[in-house]
Amino acid sequence: MTQIEANAAGSGLPPAEAVRPGRRRDHTRDADILTAAIEVLAEEGYDGMTIDMVAARAKAGKATVYRRWASKGELVVDAVACMKQGDIDYDALPDTGTLRGDLVAMIRPRTIEDAERKVQVMAGLASVLTRSPELAGAVDAAIIEPRARLNRLFLQRAVDRGEASPDCDIDVLSNVSVSMAAYRSLVQKKPVDREFLLSIIDGVILPAAGIAPAARG
Repeated sequence: MTQIEANAAGSGLPPAEAVRPGRRRDHTRDADILTAAIEVLAEEGYDGMTIDMVAARAKAGKATVYRRWASKGELVVDAVACMKQGDIDYDALPDTGTLRGDLVAMIRPRTIEDAERKVQVMAGLASVLTRSPELAGAVDAAIIEPRARLNRLFLQRAVDRGEASPDCDIDVLSNVSVSMAAYRSLVQKKPVDREFLLSIIDGVILPAAGIAPAARG
């Protein structure tokens, strides 16, 4: 199921398979196609990217791609979501005993090449939102919400152990770093590096959570 289909299912709409006649779709090539889409997007940009290029890179038929994704925009959303999922190991989430420790542990090292590639990919995602604003909900569900959900988990832990103020607004704070990272990459087209994320953690999130500097760990 693509992210677009997942959103439809969550909204009560019938999935594409239920309303389109024909043979059952083959999902075995999805990973290859999504990887190819990221590579082509990073190399060519959104405007230069074509479904033909992605199909050729994945060694798949163009019809195979279109059976899964109705448009280039939908393909890019799913490809970026797949890439972002690789940043999170849900089976090994940190539990360091402090909010700062948990948030810092989620910062992954990046090579210069990786950082530049991600800037190019996120610029492509910005183009998707400009040309297909109807996909904004899919972008939020696939790319923004997963990291915000983890932040809510870490913040709730901090409140439960008495580290963070019980009056802090967990829902708002959980979206701060995600929103600022999205703005930095989508609008400013700058890499979301360790220094930037630490400035958000130490300068915004921890003070807003009521955690004094001496208790930040």
